[in-house]
Amino acid sequence: MARARSLRRLIGTLADPPSCLPKIQMQHGQHRFLHSSSSRVSPKKHVPPPGCVSRAPSRTYISEMRKSAFEGTILRLLRNEIQYELERSPPAKPVGRFGPFTVDDRPGEQWIRLKRKFGENEYINIEATMFDGAIPASKNAAGIGEDVELHISFVVKITKDKDSNVLEIMCSAWPDSIEIKKLLVHGCQRMPSSLYTGPGFKELDDELQDALYDFLEERGVDDELAVFLHQYMANKDKTEFIKWMDTVKHFVEMKT
Repeated sequence: MARARSLRRLIGTLADPPSCLPKIQMQHGQHRFLHSSSSRVSPKKHVPPPGCVSRAPSRTYISEMRKSAFEGTILRLLRNEIQYELERSPPAKPVGRFGPFTVDDRPGEQWIRLKRKFGENEYINIEATMFDGAIPASKNAAGIGEDVELHISFVVKITKDKDSNVLEIMCSAWPDSIEIKKLLVHGCQRMPSSLYTGPGFKELDDELQDALYDFLEERGVDDELAVFLHQYMANKDKTEFIKWMDTVKHFVEMKT
């Protein structure tokens, strides 16, 4: 009996904390807060002392450096090419006339226009493209000559009086000759898409073909015109190329 009471007192003593230890009261949710707070603790980052700037370049700075380097290369190459073209063979000032024709240069465009009046009431307009094709050139026995023959397309439009029909002759200009490709007649207004345009020029009678060449030659559309167009377009090609490079250069130089 006494031993049982002693045992109960010992158990009670072990169950109660000693009076010398502080009592900790845990409120609802306090343990979760402490746990989550401790989980967010991260190692201390190195903070540079005042006045010290980090030397690691930013991605933006590196990107700007690369962009600047690329633009610098483009500008250098464009300036060199422009200088080379101007020093090697600078383009000449375009002429305003060829024989009886006035020449409208159309700067920045890929074609020119020639005009003249023939006789009392005939008006001739020629629209010619820049070089639009080439074929392999035939060389002499020594193998000397150009590698290709450049091609120019042009259209001759002939009208009589104000409201007359239009005779339209489509041609090719080779370096020293012209070639008729097709001819048709249509109203002075816009040509309808369903208009019958006639046979190809090569399908016509040989004598009729010769007569049409004579018809054009009488009006100044001949082999000399072909030579002029090739010389003019070679100069225009160089002029437009230099202008194009200069336009690209100015765009790259613009600040963003």
